[in-house]
Order: sequence, then C-alpha cells, then structure tokens
Amino acid sequence: MSRKQYSFMILILGSLATISPFSIDMYLPGFPRIATDLNTTIDKVQLSLTGYLIGICIGQVLYGPLLDRFGRKNPLYAGLVIYILASIGCAMTSSVEALVVMRFFQAIGGCVGLVSSQALVSDLFPKDKRAEVFSMITLVIAVSPMIAPTVGGYVTAAFGWNWVFIILAAITLLIIVAIYFFLPTGKMPDTSVSLKPQAVLGSFFTVIKQPQFLIYTMAGGLATAAPFAYIAGSSDVFMNIYKVSEQQYGWIFAFLAFAMIGSTQLNHFLLKKFTSEDIIKTTLMYQSVVGTLLVVGVWNNWYNLYTLIGMMFIFLSGQGLTGPNTSALSLAPFKKHTGSASALMGSWRMGAGAIISIIVSVLHNNTAIPMVGMMAACSLISLVILFVGKAAVNNAARNRDVESEISVLL
Repeated sequence: MSRKQYSFMILILGSLATISPFSIDMYLPGFPRIATDLNTTIDKVQLSLTGYLIGICIGQVLYGPLLDRFGRKNPLYAGLVIYILASIGCAMTSSVEALVVMRFFQAIGGCVGLVSSQALVSDLFPKDKRAEVFSMITLVIAVSPMIAPTVGGYVTAAFGWNWVFIILAAITLLIIVAIYFFLPTGKMPDTSVSLKPQAVLGSFFTVIKQPQFLIYTMAGGLATAAPFAYIAGSSDVFMNIYKVSEQQYGWIFAFLAFAMIGSTQLNHFLLKKFTSEDIIKTTLMYQSVVGTLLVVGVWNNWYNLYTLIGMMFIFLSGQGLTGPNTSALSLAPFKKHTGSASALMGSWRMGAGAIISIIVSVLHNNTAIPMVGMMAACSLISLVILFVGKAAVNNAARNRDVESEISVLL
C-alpha cells in the first residue's frame, strides 16, 4: 500500500481504538457538576467509570469469537450502533444509578473498537511491522487525552455535561461512515469457528495455554492499568484538593497525556535498536522507581501542584512503551485465534483497570495517596510477573531439554 493509504488506515484504526479513551476522558471534568445535578457524591459518580470498565471487560470477551466467526466488519457495525444508542441514554439520564447502567451498555458497544482494531492490525500488517503499527495507533490514542478532557471541560462549562455524550455519539457516527467506505475488510468470516459455549471456551483455553501470551498479557494488563488509577483519582485530586477549575483540569490532563505521546514516538526509534522485551523490562523498572518516589513524596508532603504534575509526567511517559510492545508480543504466536486473543488481552487490561479504579474509589481519603499508590503498585506487580513468568518458562524449557537427553540415552 502507498504511504498515504498506510497513514489513513492507521488513522481509522486509531479512531476506532480511541472511542473508549474518549468515552473515559471526555466527561471527567464534569464529575463535580454531575454529582451536583444528580444529587450524589463524586465517589459515586466515579462508579460510572467503573461500570464502563466492567462493560469493556465483558464486551471484549464476547466480541472476540464474533470477530473470528463473522469477520471484522459486521460485529463492528453492531457494536458501534449499540454505543450510539447508549450514549444518548447517558445524556438523558436523571440518576447516578441510571448513568452507571447506561455507561455499562455504552462500553459493551464501544469496546468493539478496541478488539477489532487490534485484530485488524494482525490481519493487515506483517509480523515485523506490528509493533510499529501498534505504536502509531497508541500515538493516535495518546492524543485523545490531550483533546478529550479539554474539550469536555469547555463543553461542560458552556452547555452542560449531557452534551459530552451527544458529541461522542456524533463522532462515532462519523467513524462508522469512514469504516464503511475506506477500511479494508480484513480476515473473512470463518465458518469453522463455533459460537457454542464449549467451543468458545476451548478457543480461549487454547490462547491461555500459550506461555508468551499469558506472561505479556498479565504483565501488560497491569502496567496499562496504572493510568486508570490516575484517571479515577485525578479529578478529585486536582479539582478538590488543589482547587483547579474544569478548564484548568482539562489542560493538566492534556499536558500529562503528552508524556504518552512522546514515549510512543520514542518507541518507534527504540525498536530499531532494541527488542520489545528489553524495552518492556527497562520501562517497568524505571516506572517502579518513580512510582515509589511518588508515594513517599505524597505521604511526606514533598510535592505541590506543579511538582506532583512533573513526577506524574515522568511516570506516565512509560505508558507509550509498555502498551504497544506487550500487545505485539502477546498476539505474535497466533494466526487462527487472533480475535479471541485480542479479546482476552483487552478484557484483562480493562478488567484490571476496573479493579484499580474501584480500589481508588474505596480508598478515597481526600489525599492523593490512593491514586499514586495504585499507580506504583501496578508497575511493581507487573515487573514481578514479567520476571517470574520468564523464569518459569525458561525453567520448563530446561527440564524438557533434560528429559529429551535422557530419553535419547535410554
């Protein structure tokens, strides 16, 4: 394909993948106003974020087999229509409970963009280009937190938080048009893929048995859950503790999102000299150190607004390195079960994000400790999983070699 076609395809795939990030980030500045309008508290409004993440977790598992069985586009259209209808429902809700439910269904529809974009990368690009393509898509995704909260803050201030969801529905409608006219079909429907529960579970089990998938999906999922601790706690930390306005919060969010953009671009160059495995390992080590300094510093009141933002910028710079590389290594072993593998990988990432956001909400204590504490924990546990998992795989390989040598001698 030409360079223009290549760039346009990545833009469409990136737009698909940004549906959920936009849905998560764009309404964050409206949390205080939503709480006031719905006669509730911010920690209950935070549950609408948790509901969205749970919906993504469940939805991705459902879409994986559907994308393998019916091809990429038909399930994609169905999911995006559900998303549009649920977005309109969010705009019309009158209680926080209804908002949580509508956000759940919004996620069930919108998460098809995450699964299908990853599966289409495997369909349309060779293995040696996938990490680079994932980096470019991550770049498009990373731009959304720069735009979404800033736009959301101004929309909320000017028109009300309800209009955020109307705008999300309109953007998704435009994406559907672009998919129909410009996105290649990708892998064709595979009638050999059964949708019976036993067959679906068997497909998932086949994926999970692959050690490379399991290690990098588990480690990558927790590593990419760290920003969800930040997302869940940042509006309370910056707007209630540091007293910034809705618009100022949007600009802070945009500045911190720039950390991920820079590292995504850096990943493109690092891949020319280092392996994805080396990049992941080094990044998790430095994030663990920075995360620990964040916790110690907040506990001892070392940071003001600006130094806290600076430390978080350094920490979040790693997200543009871990995400695309763990995705590429997780999906590399598969051909037939790519959709199921993508679904399981995405489901675990969002499931981990949901768990982390719930913990941040439950630990809410009017300080930044729950937010930075969970950010640090994600990196530290991911690093442990990576080292322990690789050690276990290497040990199993050595045992197989020894058994093979013994059988030859006998």
